[in-house]
Amino acid sequence: MDRTILHCDMNSFFASVELLSHPELKHVPMAVSGSPENRHGIILAKNELAKQYGIVTAETIWSAKKKCPDLKLVPPHHEQYKRYSKLINEIYYRFTDMVEPFSIDESWLDVTASLKLFGSGKEIADTIRKTVKSELGLTLSAGVSYNKIFAKMGSEYKKPDATTVISRENYQAILWPQDVNQMFFVGTATAEKLRKTGIRTIGELAQSDKSLLRALLGKHGDMLYDYANGLDDSPVSHCYEKQKIKSVGNGITFKRNLTTMNDIQTALMALCSTVSARLRKYQMKATGVKVDIKDPYFKTISRQKQLDASTNITEEIYAAALELIAVSWSIGNPIRLLTITGINLVDENEQEQLSFFHEREEIRKKGESLDRAMDAIRSKFGGQSITFGGMINNDLGLDIHDNEESEESDSE
Repeated sequence: MDRTILHCDMNSFFASVELLSHPELKHVPMAVSGSPENRHGIILAKNELAKQYGIVTAETIWSAKKKCPDLKLVPPHHEQYKRYSKLINEIYYRFTDMVEPFSIDESWLDVTASLKLFGSGKEIADTIRKTVKSELGLTLSAGVSYNKIFAKMGSEYKKPDATTVISRENYQAILWPQDVNQMFFVGTATAEKLRKTGIRTIGELAQSDKSLLRALLGKHGDMLYDYANGLDDSPVSHCYEKQKIKSVGNGITFKRNLTTMNDIQTALMALCSTVSARLRKYQMKATGVKVDIKDPYFKTISRQKQLDASTNITEEIYAAALELIAVSWSIGNPIRLLTITGINLVDENEQEQLSFFHEREEIRKKGESLDRAMDAIRSKFGGQSITFGGMINNDLGLDIHDNEESEESDSE
């Protein structure tokens, strides 16, 4: 028997929450944006009227204003978004305890065991949409399918405030004609690679030679072939099941561009200190480090490397990140945004092979002891009570260990 899975995706979530406090903006183009003063001047979310002007998330305020000079801007209120996200998921729990949040504004629900109580998958989705709208004043789009991937793609198919059913009988008619970049997990670079081999639609992806996709994209090619053909049996997690964290990162858009090695080292130490502290908080270690760099013209590169040993030590994450930047970025070229991420995480208590280099192990122990001592001081006296000397009175906008305000990217 097939499962019945819903994917519920809030419509223009940040903007819709802001409109609850600013009803006067309901019938004009509006967007939630960062502050131009500290160079977070990008669009974070927009309402449906702003979308009609071609305004997209992550473009600059300057660009958005060129498209729509009358665009109304409001600052973000992240605590409100978290509060409404919790309220929305509490509505989902009325229908099933199999609820798996995918982000702050979207969740998967497995309602297979709830069909006799609440009706078909489509009926449940429609009831949820009506309930969220009547109780919270917000709208969502829902996808209904027999697997998570097609449910997710169903919620994207028709917006706003709609339900789309993607079944074994109709998925080829609905999904296969779409451009390949509409396939879940196909990004811009992957789509370009596929197009160069003549694969332009999801249907052509599904009917491709699997060995060709594997040669082109590695394991990712196998996965995309399966997903395009509806071969996904991944479960929806129980609401009480703790999600395994896959990566821990932190990124900052700086008040001014990084242009010197000293700038980079100062910024790196702040970011790596925060990432390592979060890893220790979660009792995890990273076996790899990833660096994302964006310049003032929004050109972005991403580089990563595996480590010789798993770690949550600031100095080791810093050394790996600095090495990646040194070999992949021309020092002197300006950096607008920098993100450091610990990847491929393992439990910090996982047994590692002992090193024959006793001296190196002693250095690692000292580094870990220092980090944990700083953790204890910050826990008792506050996040800013102790820091590294290079970050005092910096003009980059660094504010480490302020987890609520930083652009953290912990991924589950």
